Amino acid sequence: MSSAAITAAALAAAAGKGSITDIDWMLTLLTLVLFAVFAFVMTKLGWKPLLSMIEERERTIRDSVEGAHKANAEAQALLVQHKETMREAAQQREDLLKQAFADADQARAHLTAQAKAEAEKQLQKAREQIQREKQLAIQEIRGEIADLAMGAAARIVESSLTPEAQRKLVDDFIEGLPDKH
Repeated sequence: MSSAAITAAALAAAAGKGSITDIDWMLTLLTLVLFAVFAFVMTKLGWKPLLSMIEERERTIRDSVEGAHKANAEAQALLVQHKETMREAAQQREDLLKQAFADADQARAHLTAQAKAEAEKQLQKAREQIQREKQLAIQEIRGEIADLAMGAAARIVESSLTPEAQRKLVDDFIEGLPDKH
């Protein structure tokens, strides 16, 4: 209460008039006036700044909550994007591994075929060399046989065969030799 109200109440009590249930209209009017002055002062000086501080705080909290929701949504989007990127990277890794294995299999098959072709080529060369050497050996043997036959024929000629008989004997011997192949 204000000092005027307290003073008015003290004066009324000092006068000794009336009882507790009596209404003092002057005190009531002064109380209402003082309350109106107090409400007006509080509205101008205290209430509006208090309300504006509360509204500012509410706005700050609301903005913070909205910012947190936005940050959460962005984080969720980034998480989804990160998971997608990881899935794509895993898929690319799988594709690269499959391609590497396919390339390795293809290279192995190519090298195997090339090695087989080279081995077959070397084998064919060896067969041809063996055939040439066989032919040379047969010709050499024939030459030696012919020389032996001539030596034998010379001995036979010396021993009393007629030249026609010797010649026939040598021809028969040569014809009995195996062919070149």
